[in-house]
Amino acid sequence: MKLTGALIQTFLKTPDPKVRAVLVYGADEGLVRERLDRLLRTVVDDPGDPFRVCELTGDDLTRDPARLADEAAALSMTGGRRVVRVRDVGDAHASRLKPFLEHPMGEALVLVQGGTLGARSSLRVLFEGSPIAAALPCYADEGRTLETVIRDMLAAAGLAADSEVMGFLTDQLGGDRALTRSEIDKLITYCGRKDRVELADAQASVGDTARLEMDDLVHAVAEGEAARALRVLDRQRREGTAAVALVRALARHFMRLHQVAGLVAEGRSLEQAMATLKPPVIFTASARFRAQASAWPVARLAQALELILEAEIDLKSSGVVERSTLERLVLRLTRAAQASRPRRR
Repeated sequence: MKLTGALIQTFLKTPDPKVRAVLVYGADEGLVRERLDRLLRTVVDDPGDPFRVCELTGDDLTRDPARLADEAAALSMTGGRRVVRVRDVGDAHASRLKPFLEHPMGEALVLVQGGTLGARSSLRVLFEGSPIAAALPCYADEGRTLETVIRDMLAAAGLAADSEVMGFLTDQLGGDRALTRSEIDKLITYCGRKDRVELADAQASVGDTARLEMDDLVHAVAEGEAARALRVLDRQRREGTAAVALVRALARHFMRLHQVAGLVAEGRSLEQAMATLKPPVIFTASARFRAQASAWPVARLAQALELILEAEIDLKSSGVVERSTLERLVLRLTRAAQASRPRRR
């Protein structure tokens, strides 16, 4: 079952009882975590209860294919339904999850945390096509959705904001729900006992999180400029930018390229395809984005997204050297970009 729009909020409040497994995925990792937590709390009051909550990873399923069925069938020593949460899952693990969806064991709710998954992802297709599973996408907050998140947080703190302030905040935030909440929490603290947020307050408190888009990095990578991309990467690391934030910026950019290239392959013009992007490509970057979308084949963009997901999973594993993981990803993507360039005659 594929969940979209209003169905997502309905499901989060009251999950369909026939659904035994839910895939929550998307580039907005903060929103993914938030929604997984909401689903978990529909079954268990205490997410830290070791008797009712089991934590697994995709690697656990690879090492022991029977582990998921065993945990789902296990009974809680303290009574009540159990939750099995599986992190760091990608298309490579679809075959490990398929047997459970075909022959579910026990009564546990299985929550699967995925990263950025394309429309043709085998993991998405598996969950969307199963009568006992649901796939729940987590797209970056934008437009009215982002404004609602911000207004709700400010209202809960007794703060009002006019359209000018809201315009500034929505321009600066979005892309990661957890980061948005963190920035608004910081703004609320900054305002103290005031009952209204002024533009000066927002400008002084909220950082320019749009820099997390890492325009310099993502364009250098998508254009196959390895040396330039590595220089930008090194500068971002020295400035303290989190490795996962860099990977997410690449994921967002390549997802947008994949969307456009896919629509062009289906017969739309490049301009029509780009017009579907939300938020739209800014004017100053439109020529570069247009060139990238024209150069990259859809299949190669799908492969690039797989590489990005693998890097994100690696970064969350203990003992991984972040610098080498990021550099390896950048080099693999820039090589793919170079292979996508039109050959000169």
